[in-house]
Amino acid sequence: MACAVTCPVWHCFGINKKSRFRVRAERLDGNDLSVVSTDGVSVKEKTVPVVLGKGYLVDGGNGSLKSRTEKKMGCEELELLWDDGYGTNTVKDYVDAAKDMIKPDGGPPRWFCPVECGRPIKDSPLLLFLPGLDGVGMGLILHHKPLGKVFEVQCLHIPVHDRTPFEGLVKLVEETVRFEHASRLNCPIYLVGDSIGGCLALAVAARNPSIDLVMILVNPATSIGRSRLQPFLPILEAFLDGLHITAFVLMRSGEPLKMAEVGVEGRLLPTQKIEQISSNLTALLPFYSGLADILPTETLIWKLKLIKSASAYTNSRLHAVKAEVLVLASDKDHLFPSGEEALRLKKLLPNCMIRIFKDNGHTLLMMNLWWKGFLNFASCSSLFSTMENGKIVKGLAGVPDEGPVLLVGNHMLLGMDLSSLCEAFLREKKILVRGVAHPELFWGKFHTSSNVFNFFDLMKVMGAMPVSPKSLLKALSTNSHVLLYPGGAREALHRKGEAYKLFWPNQPEFVRFAAQFGATIVPFGAVGEDDMAKVVFDYYDYMKIPMLNDRIKEVIRNGGVQIRDKAKGEVASQEIFIPGMIPKIPGRFYYLFGKPIKLKGREDLVENRESANEVYLQAKAEVERCISYLLKKREEDPFRSIINRLIYRTFYAPLHQVPSFKP
Repeated sequence: MACAVTCPVWHCFGINKKSRFRVRAERLDGNDLSVVSTDGVSVKEKTVPVVLGKGYLVDGGNGSLKSRTEKKMGCEELELLWDDGYGTNTVKDYVDAAKDMIKPDGGPPRWFCPVECGRPIKDSPLLLFLPGLDGVGMGLILHHKPLGKVFEVQCLHIPVHDRTPFEGLVKLVEETVRFEHASRLNCPIYLVGDSIGGCLALAVAARNPSIDLVMILVNPATSIGRSRLQPFLPILEAFLDGLHITAFVLMRSGEPLKMAEVGVEGRLLPTQKIEQISSNLTALLPFYSGLADILPTETLIWKLKLIKSASAYTNSRLHAVKAEVLVLASDKDHLFPSGEEALRLKKLLPNCMIRIFKDNGHTLLMMNLWWKGFLNFASCSSLFSTMENGKIVKGLAGVPDEGPVLLVGNHMLLGMDLSSLCEAFLREKKILVRGVAHPELFWGKFHTSSNVFNFFDLMKVMGAMPVSPKSLLKALSTNSHVLLYPGGAREALHRKGEAYKLFWPNQPEFVRFAAQFGATIVPFGAVGEDDMAKVVFDYYDYMKIPMLNDRIKEVIRNGGVQIRDKAKGEVASQEIFIPGMIPKIPGRFYYLFGKPIKLKGREDLVENRESANEVYLQAKAEVERCISYLLKKREEDPFRSIINRLIYRTFYAPLHQVPSFKP
C-alpha cells in the first residue's frame, strides 16, 4: 500500500467560512435520518438495526446478525498528498456541526460517516472514532479531509439526552469491531479514542485480544481518580445551575490560542499572522457558549458519573490489552493528569508508545500541534537542477521523476537543509524523499531521552530510515527517491571554519548499492548555513574543558551509536554534540542538483570496486562543483536579503516563488 503524508508542519491554508457540516445517512425504513443508525444494542428497551459503511446488518435469527453487502465504494488508489485538506476546518466548524447534531431525535448511540471524509478508496483500513465527553462525534473535524484520504472513517455519535451505561457503549463498539474484523481479514482496525473514548477503546481491546487493533488514545480518561476535578464533583452535582458549566468549559478548553492558530497560513508575514489569529480568537467566542448547549447541566453530571464507571471498568482490565497503543497526551491538561497517565499506561501496556505535547490543553484534537517553523519561512529556499544536456534550470525538472533515485549531497549545519528540501519535492513533484538518518534518532539517546513530540518524530513520519545497508537496499528496491548524506553527523555537527567541507568515507558502498538496482545517482550541493548562524563553540572547545571532556568521553563510550567503526581518520569522528552558535539575520538557502549519473545496466559496479570508486569520486566532485557554483552565484541574487524577500512576498507571490539569480 502506498504512503500518504499528513504533516501539520506544512499545513498552510487560510480560514474561511464553510458550509454546514454534513454526514452520510441512511435508514432501513427509507426515512430521512441525520446520522447513521447504530447496531443491534438494546437502549431504553429498544433494539435497532445497523447501517455501516460496507453494508447493512440485519436480523439473522437466534440473536445473530448477518451482512447484506453493498457495492464497494471507491476504486482509486492512494497517492502521495501535498494538499491533504488540513486547515480548511476550524473549531468554529465544530460548533456549527454540533448545533445541528444535538437536536433531540429520540435515537440511541449510532455511527455516522462524515461526508467531508469523501468516498473511501479501495481496500482502505477502517478508523472508528470514539468521542470524548461531548459525545457528538465531531472531535476529528479538523482532520476529516486528510484522514478520509487514507481511511474509511466512522464516528460514534451519542445523543445529548442518551443515558446508555458504559457497558452498553462497550457492547456497541465491540459488535461493530467484530463484524468489521470478520469482513476485513488481514487488515487492522484503528480505534481513535478521545478522553472517555480512550477508556472505551481500551475496554474493547481488553475484551478482544485476538483482533488486530491499533489504538490512538488522546488524553484518555483512565486517570479520573487523580483528576484535579475530582474534589469538585460533589459540588457540581449539588448546584444545578449554569455557573459550573462555564468553569468546566474553561478547564476543558485549555489553550484558546492553540485553537486560534488552526488554519493560519505558515507563510504569512508576522503582522498578518497576528491579525489572522486575533480574528480567529474572536470567532472562537461562540465555542464557549456552544459547549453549554452540547453539555447541558443534567448531561454533564451524567457524563462525569459515566467517566467514573468507565475508568474503573477499564483499569481493571488493562492487563488483558494486547493491541498496539499510541497515547497522545497534553502536558497542560487542566482536566486530567494526562502526562502522568501516559507514563503509567506505557508501563502497564506491553505494546505502548507515548508522545506528550507541550503547551496544549485537554482538547488536543482541536489544536494546532505543530506550526511551520521559522527556519523555512526565513530561508526561502531557491532550488536549481541540471538537465541531461548540462543546462541548469530553476526548479527540479532535472531530477528524474521515476525511481530508484539516490540523492547524495552535503549536510549543512544541524541538518537545516532537510525540511525545505523535502518540502520542495512534495510541492513540485509529489515525491516523498526517503532520508537515511543517523541511528541515534531511532534507538540512541535522542530516541530514549524524551517522550515529547519533536522534530525527530516528524522526520520519521516523513519517511526517515536508520542508515544501514539493509535500509538503503530496501528503499532502492521499492523505486524510491532516497536522500543520503555520506558525511553524516560529522558534516551536520562540523567544527569552526568547516562550512561546506565534505567528510565522506573512502568506501564507495552507495555506488555499489545503487548499481545493484539500476538507480540514478543525483549529486547535489546546498549552501546558506553561513547566512543563518556562526559556530563559536565546537567539539574541540568542549574537549578543552576538563570536566566536560571526561563527561563527553563517557557518554560516547556508553551511549553513542557508532556507524563508522571501520573508518579511519577524521571522517570516522561522528560524536553527537551540538555546537554553540550565534544566529545571524537570516539569509537564504540554495540547492543545485547536478547532472544525473545513470547506473542502469552497470551491474559490473557491484563487484568491481575500482570502477565503483571512479563513479564515487565523480559524484563527490559534482557535489563540490555544485557548492562552488552556488557560493558564487548567490552573490547575484537580488533577494538574498530577507528584507527584499519579505517586501516581494507582501506584494507579489508566495515565498517559494520569490525569484533568485539567473542560472
